[in-house]
Amino acid sequence: MLFSTKNIVQVAAALIFHSLNARAVSVSRRATVCNGYSELCDRSLGNVTFVGTHDSYAVGVDNLATNQDYDITQQLTDGVRMLQSQAHNNSGTIELCHTSCGLEDGGSLQDYLTKVKTWMDSNPDEVVVLLIVNIDDLPATEFAPVFEAANVTSISYQPGVSNMTASSWPTLGSLIDNGTRLLTFLDNSADITTVPYLLDEFSNIWETAYDLTDQNAFDCTVNRSNGDTSTQMFLINHFLDQLILGEPVPDSAQANETNAVSGTGSLGAQVSTCQSVMGRPPNFMLVDFYEYGNGSVFEVAAAANGVTYTAKAIATPKTSSSSSSSSSSNDAQTILDGSFLNVLRIAPLMITGGIVFGASTLF
Repeated sequence: MLFSTKNIVQVAAALIFHSLNARAVSVSRRATVCNGYSELCDRSLGNVTFVGTHDSYAVGVDNLATNQDYDITQQLTDGVRMLQSQAHNNSGTIELCHTSCGLEDGGSLQDYLTKVKTWMDSNPDEVVVLLIVNIDDLPATEFAPVFEAANVTSISYQPGVSNMTASSWPTLGSLIDNGTRLLTFLDNSADITTVPYLLDEFSNIWETAYDLTDQNAFDCTVNRSNGDTSTQMFLINHFLDQLILGEPVPDSAQANETNAVSGTGSLGAQVSTCQSVMGRPPNFMLVDFYEYGNGSVFEVAAAANGVTYTAKAIATPKTSSSSSSSSSSNDAQTILDGSFLNVLRIAPLMITGGIVFGASTLF
């Protein structure tokens, strides 16, 4: 078949046009700011520190079964980038509940994921990580229809392998450019051969101890893992509990100190400990009442990431104990806002379903 000079010129022009157009699209999709900082775009996910909310769905005021004052939309807006939740099978529906759905029901996983999707659609330069505690050991295939109904499968990252070292995760920029900005880990029953976007937590992430009631006990010792802790990403559980009727419950009265940049029992102190022990900061920092400390948890994350922290207005504490003081001159108010408040908080637990605290850990 013979081609005229005109044909050849037209074909060449078409090829050049498509090449330039493809390059233009590639350039236009290149993320320049990732999770709030340009410096993070070329960083591997395994080389970034994220602020996470412990029991992110358990929202409420003056209730022992809640760990956060604000819902996940506000959490994400303020800078939280890991959302931890606890999934239960409640009569065939996956609900986010605290120990039991009779104690605290934070709604369905589908509604929760839909909120995440809505926020991410409005914030295209953000990478978000979900950590689901699969309390009833549900197979991964039971989660799949929920993720599909919430329309988050298309934005979910699929690594193709069951475990990865911290350094082998993609960069935040590439996750954003590829439109796979949501990463989801299950603490058990993940199976990438059946549901490729639900990743096994402990093959990829190790954790420190949780439910600590001593502010001096925050360390960087491995508590749970199913892999090589020297190369895995890792998570610190930095939320302080207190014992009520022998059970650990969130200690909001100490949240300002627990979430602080420095000081005994502070988030900043535990991160520094991990940097000394592991030679690198944690990838994920789970906290209760994240807004306590007026942004201090985000300041700690910025320091761990080696970027300049820029303070911004975030939500303010709602829980009544936010006004408590540890100073000796305000002991009466401390008692009112602390110990007495805890008595008020426990009432819903005693009423709901006739629940009696037992040997199992509630939180």
